[in-house]
Amino acid sequence: MSKPLALVIEDNLDLAAILTVALQSVDFEVETIHDGGKALARLAEVVPALVILDLHLPHLSGTNALRQIQSDQRMLNTRIVIATADAAMADELRDQADLVLLKPVSVSQIRDLAIRLVPSVKPPQEPGGSEPAESPPPST
Repeated sequence: MSKPLALVIEDNLDLAAILTVALQSVDFEVETIHDGGKALARLAEVVPALVILDLHLPHLSGTNALRQIQSDQRMLNTRIVIATADAAMADELRDQADLVLLKPVSVSQIRDLAIRLVPSVKPPQEPGGSEPAESPPPST
């Protein structure tokens, strides 16, 4: 079985690298795209299992990219995670994505969320072959 594809659409190179490492650690094939226009072109060619989408992108906003993804019938099962530092925009789009994360985000946060959103991915193995203990839910 091939690895599920995740597209990281993020123009901050450091954050894109963090997101890529997190997703690769749970066995995603990851493609990183730093431009909204290029992201749409790639989305015309592939159907990812997961898209992590920044809202403020060059050449096409993340909001417009989100609309395009949602209107594409091929992507009905694609999980969409919006990752943004824009809290007001996050609130506006909360019901249009599977999840909205406010930046900054951590490797473990992305890894754990990817495991929950895409059932075909597996938790990383601990040294010695056992799976890591499940982390406790965040306190509210």
